[in-house]
Amino acid sequence: MSSEKRDTRARILRAAVELLESGTGGAVRMSDIAKTAGISRQAVYLHFPKRADLLIAATRYLDEKNDVDARLEKSRTAQTGVERLDAWVEVWGNYIPEIYGIGKALMAMMDSDEEARAAWDDRMQAVRHGCAAAVRDLARDGQLAPRLSEAKATDLLWTLLSVRNWAQLRHECGWTQEEYVTHMKGLARVSLCKAKS
Repeated sequence: MSSEKRDTRARILRAAVELLESGTGGAVRMSDIAKTAGISRQAVYLHFPKRADLLIAATRYLDEKNDVDARLEKSRTAQTGVERLDAWVEVWGNYIPEIYGIGKALMAMMDSDEEARAAWDDRMQAVRHGCAAAVRDLARDGQLAPRLSEAKATDLLWTLLSVRNWAQLRHECGWTQEEYVTHMKGLARVSLCKAKS
């Protein structure tokens, strides 16, 4: 891809993220993104033939911009399943505030907007993958609670760490970010780990 095409693509993605994070509550259209990026709608469609592709790329662009891979290093290199679980909860829990604006917009749109749903589902499946990796390491170490299969444990952790749950605890209940992460680590351990004998 030429430098000019990369620059145009980046402008489109920045514009999409900006519009999603602005919290206007309405659907973000290709024409809105083109206008914000200062390019033609046709240019947007040349880079992203489908709106779903653009919304998915925008959420992944935000992850790239925020260097998610570097943040995940502690979780990915943890020596034990319990360490990985703690690191995963900490990384994801502290990342939610940074993606909440775009997440809130996509969640608000997704009941009536299949493309927004596809973008949100794409990112939440990535979160589920992180949950599954932590659970797999717990099972490998013999630390997964015997009452839980890996699939059920992944479901439980994924639900526990949902963006909606974070928003309720932080915004509705007034928890601090530190309280959220600390309590989620503890709750994840109690819910998933084998009881000490």
